[in-house]
Amino acid sequence: MKMLSATIVIFFSANLAGCGWLGLKDRSSDYLLSEETEPTYIPRELSTSSVGQIYPIPAIETSSEQLVSFDVPRPQPASVNTFEQLVKIQSFDEGRWVLINISPSELWPRLRNVLNRNGVPSALAQGSSGLIETVWVTFSSDEDNSHRFRFNVSPGVQVESTEIAIIHNQAVRGAEENAVWPTVSDSDQRELDMSTLVANDLAGVNDFASVSLLAQDIGGASKVEIISPEVADPFIRLKLGFDRSWASVVYSLDKGGFSTIDKNRSEGIFYVNYTEPTSAEVGFFARMFGGSDEPDIIETNYRVLVEAVGSDVEVKIVDASGNSVKRADVSRLLAILRSNLS
Repeated sequence: MKMLSATIVIFFSANLAGCGWLGLKDRSSDYLLSEETEPTYIPRELSTSSVGQIYPIPAIETSSEQLVSFDVPRPQPASVNTFEQLVKIQSFDEGRWVLINISPSELWPRLRNVLNRNGVPSALAQGSSGLIETVWVTFSSDEDNSHRFRFNVSPGVQVESTEIAIIHNQAVRGAEENAVWPTVSDSDQRELDMSTLVANDLAGVNDFASVSLLAQDIGGASKVEIISPEVADPFIRLKLGFDRSWASVVYSLDKGGFSTIDKNRSEGIFYVNYTEPTSAEVGFFARMFGGSDEPDIIETNYRVLVEAVGSDVEVKIVDASGNSVKRADVSRLLAILRSNLS
């Protein structure tokens, strides 16, 4: 019995020591000895489209402010909508859309599910272009016409948000094949009813875990981006009309900690004050002996310039005299302004 126990102990000890005891080579550390090899050579007469780097390393912007500045920046303030689920119907300049602060790839499968559950299945769904067209449906309140809806899903102006624009089209029953999509809804009330249905359904959902891989770039590029040229000051580019861009900047300045002193819409200028937030407060004894917690009279220390450039709008920040601001500072202010654009 003792001999059997000793044999078992020796057997398990050998197994713990590695597979080499059984004649198998332990290759768990071979990666430490690996060497870099030459890229795969593809003859000229063959296509190279299917061969590429598995893990490409992106180029580093040598002109980045982060590579030349060693000052630790203050944390950027979070957007006012970052920590809450927001679904609402917005309208501007005769346009209407449903806004929700989740990405298009998260919204896409949920929107299709909303339509299917409400008896309005899709006749066309193009994830790459963000386009959904429903089949023709009928309403008990309208016995003469058939109705369909087109949904245009695109990235929103807010960070990680989506906008859903809806077009309603109607045709006499039996003549649906001759119908064409209008640029403006045939019935504004039908459009509003569908927008309300979609918004209410999306507002009642707490879990948007499902993501559509086909809709990663839905609706094209973002409507808003911060541009940092090498030989010019950074600015925000908005792929919107001037009127909506102006209204969006007004909203962002109010929510982002800026104080608007004056503004001139015809010239596209906001005169603002921005002061770094601080938690310091006037103490009890300071107030008793003459200190005051009343705010000082604020003065303009920045100008926000809104200018139409072609079909886009550019937003820049300069100092009170109209001169350029230090690149790191203007980049930080633009990030604050961009985080609350709506």
